Amino acid sequence: MIIVLLRYTGDVAPHRDAHVAWLREALAAGRLITAGRQPDSGGVLIARGERGEVEAWAAQDPYLLAGVAVNEFIEFTPSMAAPGLESLLP
Repeated sequence: MIIVLLRYTGDVAPHRDAHVAWLREALAAGRLITAGRQPDSGGVLIARGERGEVEAWAAQDPYLLAGVAVNEFIEFTPSMAAPGLESLLP
């Protein structure tokens, strides 16, 4: 599992609709587990997959393609989950 920390480097507003559509596609495909905004600074995405796969997927984010954001990746293996979230465990 990979946490993707998204940090804005420019004006994301013109690209927000495309970014949200990209996120919804990833949710439907099972790649993305959850996503949320950090007001005015960026966002946090939690994605399934090997690091290289997630990095390649994240490189297609409209924000990155427009040059208005950068990513940091944190890989981890969950060992505990709240009731109802057991499917997140390996």
